[in-house]
Amino acid sequence: MKFLKALDSNPHSALLPILLTALSLSIGWGIRGNFGHEIGALTPGALAAAAVVLTSGRPDWHRRIAYFAFFGALGWSFGGSMSYGQVLGYTHSGHSPSVLYGFASLFVIGFLWGAMGTAGTAMPAVLDRRALTEFFAPISAVFIAWWGQDRFVEWLVAVNPAYRQESPLYWYDTDWLGVLAAIVAVLVLAVVRRRFDEASRFILYLAVGWWAGFVLLVLVFGLRMTPPRGDNWAGCTGMTAAMILYFVRRGQGELVRAAIVGGFFGGFGFAFANALKLIGVATGWATNWHSVMEQTYGFINGLGVAVVMLGLARRSARLEDDSSVRRWTDVYAVVFVLAGITYLNLRRNPVTWVNAESVPAAIVGVSAEAWFALAYLLIAVMLIALLIRHRRHPLSFLPADWHGRGQLFYLVFLWWMVVGNFERSVVAFAPTRMITEGVIFLHAVICTMLLLTYRSSPATAAADDSTRPLGRTVMAGAAVMVLCIVGCWGMTRVIYGDAVAGNIKRQIRFGSESTATRERPAAGQPHP
Repeated sequence: MKFLKALDSNPHSALLPILLTALSLSIGWGIRGNFGHEIGALTPGALAAAAVVLTSGRPDWHRRIAYFAFFGALGWSFGGSMSYGQVLGYTHSGHSPSVLYGFASLFVIGFLWGAMGTAGTAMPAVLDRRALTEFFAPISAVFIAWWGQDRFVEWLVAVNPAYRQESPLYWYDTDWLGVLAAIVAVLVLAVVRRRFDEASRFILYLAVGWWAGFVLLVLVFGLRMTPPRGDNWAGCTGMTAAMILYFVRRGQGELVRAAIVGGFFGGFGFAFANALKLIGVATGWATNWHSVMEQTYGFINGLGVAVVMLGLARRSARLEDDSSVRRWTDVYAVVFVLAGITYLNLRRNPVTWVNAESVPAAIVGVSAEAWFALAYLLIAVMLIALLIRHRRHPLSFLPADWHGRGQLFYLVFLWWMVVGNFERSVVAFAPTRMITEGVIFLHAVICTMLLLTYRSSPATAAADDSTRPLGRTVMAGAAVMVLCIVGCWGMTRVIYGDAVAGNIKRQIRFGSESTATRERPAAGQPHP
């Protein structure tokens, strides 16, 4: 009761919106640990974006909550392509240069991830509806191209099971083929439509930037962060630089600020969360320390999103939405988040159930995966039909105001993923899973309470500092970067010295004991 009274007596406190956003991204990041890569990173991006919008005090943002979740999810997904398992191994190695290198690499990866994710989250707060909804057609073209690429790769693997190791298409184990497919998709769409819009231009900026980063850093200078693992970090570096350049050329200073501030939060978060994990490992307590690191990293990223977005809520002008502009995108965004993101992640559950012998591999001759996909198809069709009907004849169960609808949207998505994630692990549950599924459940309960009891007030406009130079921010961030990297390295050396931390495979980047392999295998030769 005291907790509820505290909430009620401090309706204007900035602490609760920050806490809700940070916990939301932490939950999503903990869930991502079970699903991984770009698909897994969609969840924390959508959750954090929806949380910060609902506590922003901006009714005009509430109307766009599905757009915020959509673009926030996509922004955070890009970083999921970067490999970091070997980097973590460097920090556990007990080899001083490798430990320092590992923490520096984690800061770089975290910066790139945070920059792209926070910028994506901020875009619906800056762009008008026409510019924002213009993205849906080219993004859909890219999705279709990626679907076709996946089917092509599946066919190649079926023909030759060793394809992943032997094919030259796995060039430095990067996503170059997907980036090329995105470029082709956007250009084909432009030819079909006989016009080239600004959204397509932005996507090309990102894709060409990816190629520039990969070619310059890897092919020209021979820089490889985690050989022989993939070098998508180089492509993401070029993509982040191209994104910031595009924002600068378009005069979108708030998005530049969002990327830089979010990037420094992300860099600090990844390195510092791993240092906290190493402290935990030193206690000798056997638990899922990797999940502790992931959820802590997600929490710090969420702090960055909250700082950027709540500041933007006070500075930015009111958004005027003409609901007649591309009305179909409203349905698209809702269905993508509620049915699309959940399916893309949870579709892996049936394989886990079958392997645990909890579900038969096939029922009446149809695989468990196919039954799962069919069920999701029915849910998607139902959702689309209800949303379309709601436009003509409002459904009684939906709240009348956009804030209430946003709360329903957030809670449905949150608990859908929390329950779906638990369903994946429950068939082989162990005590160590309590630090993952147990903490995720607890945080979801807290987020539900915070969301439904927090009374936000309209955001009051502060002095517009969107034109303020970013020099001080960059300098402060650079100082934090140096202190964080050196501090995490020094702390690890004090605790472990030359001893191996354990809990993960040891990796050494430099010297005669190096486990890194710099050479790229020739076409047709197996990957080391």
